[in-house]
Amino acid sequence: MGDSVEFLQQLIRAQRDGEAAVQRCVADAARTMGCAVETVRYRPGDVPMVGEFASAQAIDTAERASVVATFKGKGKGRSVIFFAHPDGEPVAGTERWQRDPFGGIVDNGRVHGWGVADDLSGVAIMVEGLRAALAAGHAPAGDVILASTPSKRHARGVSALLHGGLKADAAVYLHPAESGVGMREIKAFCLGQLNFRITVEGTPPQTNEISHLAFAHRSINPADTLWEAHRRLRDVAERRAASRRHPLLEQAIGRSANLLIGHMALGAPGVHTRVAPQGVMEGSLSVLPGEDLRVVQATVEEALRGCARVDWVSGMSGAEVALDHPLYRVVAGAILDVTGQPPQVNPLHTASDIRNPIVQAGIPTVGLGPLGGDLTQNGHHDEWVDVEDYRRSVKVAAAIIAGWCGNA
Repeated sequence: MGDSVEFLQQLIRAQRDGEAAVQRCVADAARTMGCAVETVRYRPGDVPMVGEFASAQAIDTAERASVVATFKGKGKGRSVIFFAHPDGEPVAGTERWQRDPFGGIVDNGRVHGWGVADDLSGVAIMVEGLRAALAAGHAPAGDVILASTPSKRHARGVSALLHGGLKADAAVYLHPAESGVGMREIKAFCLGQLNFRITVEGTPPQTNEISHLAFAHRSINPADTLWEAHRRLRDVAERRAASRRHPLLEQAIGRSANLLIGHMALGAPGVHTRVAPQGVMEGSLSVLPGEDLRVVQATVEEALRGCARVDWVSGMSGAEVALDHPLYRVVAGAILDVTGQPPQVNPLHTASDIRNPIVQAGIPTVGLGPLGGDLTQNGHHDEWVDVEDYRRSVKVAAAIIAGWCGNA
């Protein structure tokens, strides 16, 4: 194709051989542009937790590797980190694909491939964005740092880099918009979330009868306990919704705090007349930028006191960049110049990786990416990214380098 799409196709094809092969492609491409390239190895469990937490079972224990490529600025301009994640979902179900998942096939204006929208296109955009800036003769005055960092399943790649000393004046997370609007939006706001599990025990009646029905009033049914725990959680959520308001969320959906129960288990299917030994309820609470996770946790624990104990599985703080921040203005201006349309902030993203540089290191961060869809993460197949929107993303990345870092 003779343009930036070829590198994206190269990454898709490399993924057949795994994440390390993708990272080698990134490193090789960065070296050809004169970047200093470093491979940083780390273990996710060793990375400090700031404004977040996760149970040991939720964190990947294997050693991981990030590729960090630095193009040194030729002057005294501002520095920027572009970051994206090369790791995708575990490969499975490829027999459902109508196109080769590792072929990088372009069909009807879309490039298809395993993980192309989550997040190989983001990795490609940062490389091709720098390439485009240099090809246009715009040597950046400030440092441009490209970080291809694992993210899935609490891999925590960018956090490891930040705690290892990586610094910049701003960061841009490159990832297709899950909302399906592509380059018409900027991620400048994301909710945090608290994921929890409530487990309650049942006490069957003292009887040798197979059926517990006649003795039900002499039992402790975990269904009743879960019902009461859910009622109390709903009360917490409603009080939070009444007292926690953010203008972006209120305008978009009319509510700024929410509770979602995603899983409940009680007894076994087809068992109608026995008290279940145990009940489980799992879900999430949303957390606004600036809220302390520990304060929200304490509120929930107090509400459930005497009813049920809550186990916290993981938590992530919310984050945002103000619309009058210089970074937002530069990024919004770049999108307007390239697309001809003013971008909007979508405030409905939860736990976006834009939060990591903001919360972990105080680095202002926004996100953007091309139109994509049919993510394997959501159970779909033939994952894709729109070719023209991908090309626009590359142009926007180059424009951000010029607008933020300046020209030497």
